[in-house]
Amino acid sequence: MSTNGAATTLPQGIASVKILPGPHDHNADSDWDRIILPEGVKERLKNQAILTLLHKEQLRELGLAPQGLIVFAGPPGTGKTTLARGLAFEVAHDLAPTRGNSTFIEIDPHALPSEMLGESQRAVMRLLTKTIPEYAQRRATTIVLIDEVEAFAVRRSAASFETNPADLHRATDAVLMGMDQVARDWPGVFFIATTNFIEAIDEAMLSRADLILPFRLATAEVAARIITRSLRALAAAWPNLLKLAENTAEIGRMAQALEGWDGRRLTKLPLVALARRAETVKDPSLLTFDDLWSAVEELNPERFAKRMERRGTEILA
Repeated sequence: MSTNGAATTLPQGIASVKILPGPHDHNADSDWDRIILPEGVKERLKNQAILTLLHKEQLRELGLAPQGLIVFAGPPGTGKTTLARGLAFEVAHDLAPTRGNSTFIEIDPHALPSEMLGESQRAVMRLLTKTIPEYAQRRATTIVLIDEVEAFAVRRSAASFETNPADLHRATDAVLMGMDQVARDWPGVFFIATTNFIEAIDEAMLSRADLILPFRLATAEVAARIITRSLRALAAAWPNLLKLAENTAEIGRMAQALEGWDGRRLTKLPLVALARRAETVKDPSLLTFDDLWSAVEELNPERFAKRMERRGTEILA
């Protein structure tokens, strides 16, 4: 997709290009708020990005040059890509008064050739040393998201000799050389990378990161906050549901059973609950905690059964 929303052919490896902040990204700021992290972490992320973009050249002169790379690492469904998009919007918004709009590029590593001798290396070098600079010269700030970077910079020490190890080595070498060149020649470029499997990423890539943020599956506290937020969102349309959102005791009990879930499933829990009965489909204000517990069972029956077994033992005791 082009920056104005019209369909265009993008360079190989580029999934999308947007101008931030912009009216077409009215949901981008909510991406930032949607992901729940410990207090202070989001501010730390934004500060890291803005510090790099504002002062990379001066820091380089002092021998402290940042690479311009943050890595989000953790299981699927924990909000890495959503937060990365939110971070891009927040940084672009904060820098807009002094630096103008920013370019936001999303890279799809899976769109690049793999397992074809020499093609991976050429495609990666073309993307990093030609395509990204072409975009970077248009605006003072360019933010690049590499989703699932483990497909982009494979750990060379673990490369299988059954699948073109030489090409894998060359492709990873190309990633490292290309990112080093961008960091040196284009101080206004900042990379955010996400990974589901940090152990699959080359060690040299990780060593270049200015910050690695681990994402974990939800604790009971985080699960409770996500459930409460979702119920409050529903209550904005159906005020009768506010009483559920304010029942901290029952939400707390439910959150204990949901510890270890990913944020994506937790967010969808009320939707699953609403769809279980024809009555709540027609009138969502009739949603009850029984509906929510039934949704827990549907989404994770084994865990729910174990919980009820433990609960029964406690009652019998």
